[in-house]
Amino acid sequence: MNILAIGDVVGSNGCAFLRAHLPQLKKLKGIDLVIANGENSADGNGITPASADYLFHSGVDVITTGNHAFRRRECYPLFDEEPNLIRPANFPEGSTPGHGLCVVDMGRVQVCIINLMGVVYLDSLGCPFAAADRLVKEAQSLGAAVILVDFHAEATAEKRALGYYLDGRVSALFGTHTHVQTADECILPQGTGYITDVGMTGAIHSVLGVEVSSAIERMKTKMPVRFTQAKGDAKMDCILFSIDTASGKTVEIERIEIV
Repeated sequence: MNILAIGDVVGSNGCAFLRAHLPQLKKLKGIDLVIANGENSADGNGITPASADYLFHSGVDVITTGNHAFRRRECYPLFDEEPNLIRPANFPEGSTPGHGLCVVDMGRVQVCIINLMGVVYLDSLGCPFAAADRLVKEAQSLGAAVILVDFHAEATAEKRALGYYLDGRVSALFGTHTHVQTADECILPQGTGYITDVGMTGAIHSVLGVEVSSAIERMKTKMPVRFTQAKGDAKMDCILFSIDTASGKTVEIERIEIV
């Protein structure tokens, strides 16, 4: 089974580039399932019903999110209504819309996608390691033979630590949030596919998808600046996991950048 994970989609520019290139990539690589982090897919930050719908209709099967998941209130109901739009599972239960995992029925196999968020240099949420233990057990109880984790985190060490912690218990773990594709894709000793950060889908000449001049102004002046999404030539960063559905382990991993 071939599963594609796409790095943080930034604004309408990133969404349009994804729509233009994903269908061909799916056909070329024989992709069975597509996961994309969409927490920045709306212009101006966050995710809206419109940007989520755009990604789903562009060929994305599951949308994950992160620390910007709830920037736009209009999307709160969608987190409860759309099972394939998920948020980090270690947000507080009961007071937070939505769910931290989803299971996709592929016919011959059940695939579970888990969304977690790091706590190093980010919001003080529940422990992602404890949440991972709970969710992996839940995924197994739901009959999922293939389990993937989007770990939305800032610190490289935290991502790598969770990757090794879950090695052999999940099929793959990929990092999101930092918007820079790392060159450390690998298969861990017990068969879990891993990459520290998938990267970004959006404007190439930007600061993590943000217009360069506004990012520089914020850093030089230390004053509040309204960030706008950068325009121009774009790219799509992604990672392709080839997973043996019998064992649930990654057998091949490929880092991809489309420009």
